Amino acid sequence: MKSPTGKGEAMVNTLEGSVVDMPAPHTYERPVKAANGFVMLSVATVLGLGGLAVLVLGIAMLASDSGTAGLALLVLGVLATLIGFFMLFGLTAVAPGEARVVQLLGRYVGTLRTPGFQWVNPITVRRRVSTRIRNHETDVTKVNDADGNPIQIATVVVWQVQDTAQAVFEVDDFVEFVAIQAETAVRHIAGTYPYDAHGEPRLSLRDNADEINDQLSTEIAARVASAGVKVIESRIIHLAYAPEIAHAMLRRQQAGAVVAARQRIVEGAVGMVEMALAKLAEHDVVELDEERKAAMVSNLLVVLVGDRDTQPVVNTGTLYQ
Repeated sequence: MKSPTGKGEAMVNTLEGSVVDMPAPHTYERPVKAANGFVMLSVATVLGLGGLAVLVLGIAMLASDSGTAGLALLVLGVLATLIGFFMLFGLTAVAPGEARVVQLLGRYVGTLRTPGFQWVNPITVRRRVSTRIRNHETDVTKVNDADGNPIQIATVVVWQVQDTAQAVFEVDDFVEFVAIQAETAVRHIAGTYPYDAHGEPRLSLRDNADEINDQLSTEIAARVASAGVKVIESRIIHLAYAPEIAHAMLRRQQAGAVVAARQRIVEGAVGMVEMALAKLAEHDVVELDEERKAAMVSNLLVVLVGDRDTQPVVNTGTLYQ
């Protein structure tokens, strides 16, 4: 992503090689100079009370035919009172976890981030912006994965306003902007990867959760960077096949599990047969020709691989009868 001093457009590459192309911001946060609120409150109070006192004195002098001096005190008292009252509009309280974006006649002046009681120019407009960490949970969305299978997916995005100026001036509503861009990124990621790799060497939504979550965070961060928003984490919290194919996919998964289990059973049975024949030959327990070995292998495999209990048959005759 481009640095704040760069011009043009910010572009971020994703894992699949696509590019999220978002306009570079034109406004960047800077601190605003502010005075101590308690000091300025004291000054405003002194001006207001002193102005009222001078105003009363001026009225009294006018009543006693003091003429010019009384009129001057009257004007001075009115001005002092108005100035003291007007200064009260510059008092601003900033709570922890929030900031105030200050505008003077439409121009961005700066941002108040220091918590406490402060004073700024009374004619400025101060917009409150929360800088606390927030959660956004997307709705359960139905999309098609890379294989074209309909799936349901939902995510939670943990984010925070990093640049208050960009959050206020670069987009209309940064909260709504984050919500829409998060849903867009979720749809893109869900359509880029399959739900299940089915044994193939590729990333899948179900088997590679950490990699997919990292990719999702990268894409959302690229989409909301122009709004001064930092993505802390994003994670898939719901992932399932759509109801219309869920039963068929469950049967496919069960069939795959049965095949894998059978494969393990056959591998184990073959190993046991090899071990049995080797032990018989090693200890000269019995001498079998090739035909009898084949019959023994067949019987052992039936016993070991079969999914039902075998019924033993006792041979009371000779080995070959």
